[in-house]
Amino acid sequence: MEIEELATVVKWWHMEDRWKTKTVEEFGAMMDESGVKKALVPAVQMKSYMNQTMINEYDFRQVASMINKLPGKLYGLYGINPYHRMKGLKELEIAVKQFGFVGAHLHTYGFGLPLNHRDYYPYYAKCEELGVPVVMQVGHSAESMPNECGRPILVDDISLYFRGLKIVCSHTGWPWVEELVAIAWKHPNVYIGTAAHAPRYWDPALIAFLTTRGKGKVLWGSDYPVLLLKECMDQIDAIKLKEDTKSLLLYDVAAKVFNL
Repeated sequence: MEIEELATVVKWWHMEDRWKTKTVEEFGAMMDESGVKKALVPAVQMKSYMNQTMINEYDFRQVASMINKLPGKLYGLYGINPYHRMKGLKELEIAVKQFGFVGAHLHTYGFGLPLNHRDYYPYYAKCEELGVPVVMQVGHSAESMPNECGRPILVDDISLYFRGLKIVCSHTGWPWVEELVAIAWKHPNVYIGTAAHAPRYWDPALIAFLTTRGKGKVLWGSDYPVLLLKECMDQIDAIKLKEDTKSLLLYDVAAKVFNL
């Protein structure tokens, strides 16, 4: 692990073993073993806030070549980079229309821009026009990046402007879980994603929401390799959700949001 900001997190969270590279076929086997039918692969655009250089800058065509190896199981998300401006908007449309991508992905922290910054609005508009959701990390950032950029309350502005844009606020919004629950309850087009947060550590407010008034508003994710698929399934089983709630969390909501 050569990138210091990521290496620090990997070491702190004891993820050295799971961070080792897997082939697409090996990941597909892990999906089968865990009962995971479909997975989303983002073309991540992550910038170092401390060094002002790009940490991850994956071309969406790289992701397209990966998902083509497991058609019907892997689906792409176009990575938003505000520096790409009109070029990025054109690529987003190509990724969706020509390569079958099912949404966009935003990791804003390293760019130092709040989620409701004007530089992102053209991407949000294009997503709404194309009828695809945007997945954004909401909550804190584990890396050396400013947490305030991802406050859940910022999504309120986006949702008020883009009424038809489906927004998946990933990473549970922690430590502002109740704030994100309030936004998801307020806006029909806002959903909560659980990626990167192990089910055994889910905030009680999130569990209460997904089992009551928020049924159909929460969808599971792993953020692999941060979380392993099998361990997530085992931990969700331990929560002992009702079957209809569990089905919504693990499959039905994602199928609806991403038009799978």
